[in-house]
Amino acid sequence: QVQLVESGGGLVQPGGSLRLSCAASGIIFTSNFMGWYRQAPGKEREWVATITTTFTTNYAESVKGRFTISRDNAKNTLFLQMNSLKPEDTAVYYCKASRLGVVYWGQGTQVTVSS
Repeated sequence: QVQLVESGGGLVQPGGSLRLSCAASGIIFTSNFMGWYRQAPGKEREWVATITTTFTTNYAESVKGRFTISRDNAKNTLFLQMNSLKPEDTAVYYCKASRLGVVYWGQGTQVTVSS
């Protein structure tokens, strides 16, 4: 059974930081591209960042320079370090695993940026 379990969300003030985690089980973690997506209320889910099996990273323009995606293959865990958070970063953040067209999603973790 595949499970992707996000954690680390919460309420933070503008300019603050959060670190999200995604613990994976039931997949060959090292063989999967991993990514973070987010969905704000009333909006479509959007791509945030991706990290490949060879640790190549890509970011949406809106988070470039503020967010860092990383993975710990020994612990089957994906991370998203989020700095300089803005109110517009408020959303449910989802972890995604993909390999050869097979995709799995986590249940999401809420991030709220507000004073």
